[in-house]
Order: sequence, then structure tokens, then C-alpha cells
Amino acid sequence: MVQRLDKPSRTHYLGKGKLQELINLKDDTRYDTVIFDDELSPMQQRNIENAINVKVIDRTALILDIFAKHAQTHDGRLQVELAQTEYLLPRLAGQWQHLERLGGGIGTRGPGETQIETDRRLVRNKLRKLKKEIGKIQRHRQLFRKRRLQQNLPSVALIGYTNSGKSTLLNALCKADVLVKNRLFATLDPTTRQYVLPCGRKIVISDTVGFIQKLPHMLIAAFKATLEELHYADLLLHIVDITHDNAAEQTHTVNDLLEELDLTDKPVVLVCNKIDKLFPVGKKHTDNDSVLGIESLGIEKTADTVFISAAQSLGFPGLVEAIGQKLK
Repeated sequence: MVQRLDKPSRTHYLGKGKLQELINLKDDTRYDTVIFDDELSPMQQRNIENAINVKVIDRTALILDIFAKHAQTHDGRLQVELAQTEYLLPRLAGQWQHLERLGGGIGTRGPGETQIETDRRLVRNKLRKLKKEIGKIQRHRQLFRKRRLQQNLPSVALIGYTNSGKSTLLNALCKADVLVKNRLFATLDPTTRQYVLPCGRKIVISDTVGFIQKLPHMLIAAFKATLEELHYADLLLHIVDITHDNAAEQTHTVNDLLEELDLTDKPVVLVCNKIDKLFPVGKKHTDNDSVLGIESLGIEKTADTVFISAAQSLGFPGLVEAIGQKLK
């Protein structure tokens, strides 16, 4: 369902008529979950659930669910758990229809603690514990970065919209064994591998978590330990899937997030990936063809744009040369 409004309803997100339409739709489709492609306030979520009597999930909860499903390592699971816990805290009121008093009497504070107060206290304690654990991970990563600096190893970070081919590129360049799947957020933890440039200079290349439009702020905060890798990088390779219908929009999303993360001063090479899918099989294509391809998509070519196919290992000499030039 789509509704065009100047601004969403403060109480129910949808207008009254559209909400009634959604209620009526339940008889025909027998839906048991409704997902909103936007972030709902705790009040909006609670009111909609009361009106339609089924589970309501907003965009943030859905993204957190996908992250939780794909978190493989201890670090990844901690970061997802932190984001989920921060998301849950303001929504606790909706979890409890009853607010009976607990305790009470001499030796307890006031008339006793309500169930919701108990839960909030437990959740805040959990948040403190998770932040402490993630702090340890940050310090651990800092030690690794310090060692790299001592060895004078330049650092290159792969960034881009989720599912743009970053892990495939890392595997192809560095003979790495990073999980590659055609799905959102397959990579949640940074993977770092060494690479030797043709001139003999050693560098390290890091794969990072994929970006997405309207990335929830709590995710940016929770993944601070992971995203810190970008702040310490000497060069960013912005990977774009130029076969995607929304390639230009995805490119702008990544650029906006770089601005939000205060990374606009970093040197960037724009890497247009999947060129093998742009042209008919057997047709020998040139960079000029590729330029025409991306300009028709609304992506502006810069002096630091290269065209590759990570899956077919095409265009790697140009990519490696661009990395070498930038790191000089």
C-alpha cells in the first residue's frame, strides 16, 4: 500500500481512510504481519497494532532482523544486539498492557517498582554491558591498526551499497575466502587482507558493512567499532553495481552517509562493478562504452573512475594502477 501525505499522522502514521483500508484488507488477505517502509515512533507502532490486531514491523526492525540473521561472529552479534536493545528500550511500554506494582512496603522505594520500570532497568543494564564489551573490541582493533601503522602499511577500505560486490572484489584481488552471497548485508564484520601492488609495495584492503538508504542511526552507533575502520583508511574504494536500476540513487546514498560519518576528506576511487553484465556476451567493450553506460544512469564519471567485473576479474590492471596512484 502507498499513501502520499504532506506528513505522516503523528498518532497512526497513516491517515484515517488508509488505516481503515488496511483493516478491511485483513478479511481478504488474512495477513498476520504488516511492514512499514519507514521508521515508526513507539506511539505510532502501538496505535497501529491496537487498530489492526497483528504484529507491526517498521523498516528499522526489519533491517535489524536481517542483521541478526546474518551475524556470524561474536563481534557482529554484539553490535546487532546493541542496536536491537536500543531500539527496544523506548518501545517497552507497548510490551506491557498491565503495569501492576511489584514489591511495595517497608524497605522498597515508594509504592514499589512497576513491571515496566523493572524492564527498563534490566535493559539499561544490558546496554551498559554490551557497550563495555564493544569497547573491548574497539581497543583490540586499535592495537591491530597500531601494528599496521608501525609496519607502514597503507590501508584501503571497500565501501558501497549493500550487495554491490565488495566481498567478491576482496576475494578476487586477495585470494580471500570472505562469504559471498546475493543478499543484503552478507558482510557485517570488517575483513582485512594483505595485497602486494605491482611496484612491490604491501597494502591492506578491508571489506566493510554495506550501506543502505535511511540506515537507522542506532545501527551507525552500534557499528561504530566496524565503521571506525573507514576513518583510519588512507583510501576508499566506492564500489557501485552499475547493473542495478537504482545505481545513481545508491551512489548518492553512500556519498550522503560518508558526509554523515565525516569522511568526505578521504580520497575516493569510484569502482563501477559488473561491467560484464552491461554488454552482450562476446562483445569486446571499452572504457568509453562503460562511461556511456554510467552517464546514462546518472552517475558522474570522475578522473578517478575505473570499470571492473569482480566476478570475472576484468579491469583489475586499471583498478590496481588507480590505487597505486592515489596512495602515492
